[in-house]
Amino acid sequence: MPLDNVAEAKYGTQAWDDYWSKLEGDGVLTWGPDPLLTSTGIAQAQYAHSVWEEELGYGLTPPAKIYCSPFSRALKTCEIVFEGYEDTVLVIENAREENGVHTCDKRRTRTYISSNFPAFAIEPSLTEADLLWNADVRETKEEVATRAGGVLERVWQERSDDDFVAITAHSGFINGVLLALGSKPFALPTGDS
Repeated sequence: MPLDNVAEAKYGTQAWDDYWSKLEGDGVLTWGPDPLLTSTGIAQAQYAHSVWEEELGYGLTPPAKIYCSPFSRALKTCEIVFEGYEDTVLVIENAREENGVHTCDKRRTRTYISSNFPAFAIEPSLTEADLLWNADVRETKEEVATRAGGVLERVWQERSDDDFVAITAHSGFINGVLLALGSKPFALPTGDS
């Protein structure tokens, strides 16, 4: 669980969306830009890793490629869950959360990502600063779906017929994938898989 989820739970969704999400913190918690995982979030990722390891023991094929959001919370989750497979991770800009207004959805620099997650490959087009985040405009669900559809198209183009791939991302992005595929949104709790 990242700090932005803690703050939203503290203030309630309406107050979060209307006021608090536009700030970087409240003097106690700092959620923007791009908050880190809390100890609960790390424990959730460690649990997902243990489930992953158990399934590998039953013959689950490891992913040929892992795509990951460029946000710290997703990067750390990916690092923990897929420990030992870091060399198959590709950080891509468009696997990010719903974009704009909320400071938690403004990413850190490319230098930060490469310094803190050196085993992960980063797509060449990922800029140093976050040029996509806008303080005044929040991405619509349809825009997220269009972006998510582009990520899916990329995955299909880059994989072989027998490849198993994984994407470490966010609930807003996952619902964008579902919308792009013509499915209904699904409330995926933080830390689930």
